[in-house]
Amino acid sequence: MSEEIRINKYLAEAGVCSRREADRLVESGKVTINGIPAEKGSKVMSSDKICVDGKPVKGLDPKVYLAFYKPAGIVCTADKQEDNNIMDYIDYPVRVTYCGRLDKDSEGLLLLSNDGDFMQSLMRGANGHEREYLVRVNKPLTEEFITSLEKGVFLPDLKVTTKKCRVRKISDVTFTIVLTQGLNRQIRRMCRAFDYHVRFLKRVRIENIQLGDMDPGSYRELETEELAELKRRVYGKVRKDS
Repeated sequence: MSEEIRINKYLAEAGVCSRREADRLVESGKVTINGIPAEKGSKVMSSDKICVDGKPVKGLDPKVYLAFYKPAGIVCTADKQEDNNIMDYIDYPVRVTYCGRLDKDSEGLLLLSNDGDFMQSLMRGANGHEREYLVRVNKPLTEEFITSLEKGVFLPDLKVTTKKCRVRKISDVTFTIVLTQGLNRQIRRMCRAFDYHVRFLKRVRIENIQLGDMDPGSYRELETEELAELKRRVYGKVRKDS
């Protein structure tokens, strides 16, 4: 990086946080540039020493975008006190973060990147990004159950009604569901509202990115064309600075 860029963009591209969160860190005095507290709008170069909470931020790594098959039993957390935390499991040489959680008992597709702005945009539920899941439950499906899921389900413990979704029956006890929101344990809660219990849950797609025939625990870099299409869906178009 030879040109100057704003401190919030620098921290986002370094994978520390989103630009919005970077602005909050700057305003709270937690960011320094060469030992001097940063100001909102401050610009930095690669030769500058940037610290957050007194800890140096590594220089900008090339942006990476990964598709990862999270196995069941792995926890979506960076907390090192959790033995099965996802970051230790992946052990990727560049610091990356994950987009959208899967609970410990669930498996399937996660996207990982060190592009903070991109990940934040993808995670915003209001953007309506599609996520598709394969679900197996404990008893035969009924048309009433499927229709009720599609219309939206009131979840009393969260005090919210889920958005309309698409459901397709695969077998007597298996279906796919496409959601555009990411409430905590949403599918399990939706099923439980009708006395169904999820026995298996796997995320198979995020927008145009497919899990495909990946093996549990494996990851791959997104291909150029599929990444461009994903960015088009996230931003509306591929931004010039991406």
